[in-house]
Amino acid sequence: MPRCAVTARERGDQLFATAAPGERWLLVEHPGPWPRRAFEASPELTRVAERAVASGFRAVLIRRPGRSPAREVRSYAVVDARPGREGISWGTFTAEAELLDVPLALDPSFSDEPVHLVCAHGRHDTCCAVEGRPVAAALADAYPGRTWECSHVGGDRFSANLVLLPHGLYYGRLDPGAALEVAAAYRAGRVVPSLLRGRSVFAPAVQAAQHYARLESGNDGVDAFGPLGIEALDASTTRVRLEGATVTVRMGWSEPAVLTCAAGGPEVARVFSRVQ
Repeated sequence: MPRCAVTARERGDQLFATAAPGERWLLVEHPGPWPRRAFEASPELTRVAERAVASGFRAVLIRRPGRSPAREVRSYAVVDARPGREGISWGTFTAEAELLDVPLALDPSFSDEPVHLVCAHGRHDTCCAVEGRPVAAALADAYPGRTWECSHVGGDRFSANLVLLPHGLYYGRLDPGAALEVAAAYRAGRVVPSLLRGRSVFAPAVQAAQHYARLESGNDGVDAFGPLGIEALDASTTRVRLEGATVTVRMGWSEPAVLTCAAGGPEVARVFSRVQ
């Protein structure tokens, strides 16, 4: 059976407004192998993930691209992706149980230096490894200290998937060249709309409205079109008031299709259109 990323590209599945939710993140270095449910790699990690989720965090395992030995001292990061609060605080640990006591908040010395997370979680979906690892390698060559492979972040069919922190920008369908373009744009304060899935802090309807506002205006600033208000007009239609634009979008559903390599059968996906 063809891989899900290949068939999704052939179908032309809608890419925008597909960023998974994540206002705050906990990144935990773990060399792998990662099971399908990554934080089940150990009982301690399971508890770490439960604590993070209960505190409103998205928990993700990270590792350096390529083959590297397990390190006695590993890294973790607390990330705030909320607008106006963007930052990353790094720390180290030697025993996973230590992570149960780390503060889930930015420390005063937090950084806003970009971090690249490339999903390469092959046991969750084959496409994540096949498509993700070359992208992670290219970014690691260009930004060796800022690039990590990561566990599942959602949207396997859009592999290779890249999350740019601290803003929580999701990108999909990347090859190595496109990933380098996206990373350079982020450092310049811009997005690449054609490859942008959305920003994890915003609801899907807001992500869709921002997509259409960017297309119409040509404004590709990372912080452009912040949401000011959302009004549900009916069960599927939402008016989104943005800084500099008001856009009405309608949610619908795609035709049934096999959306992941591990799917048991066809499923539908949420899609958006603009209401003129």
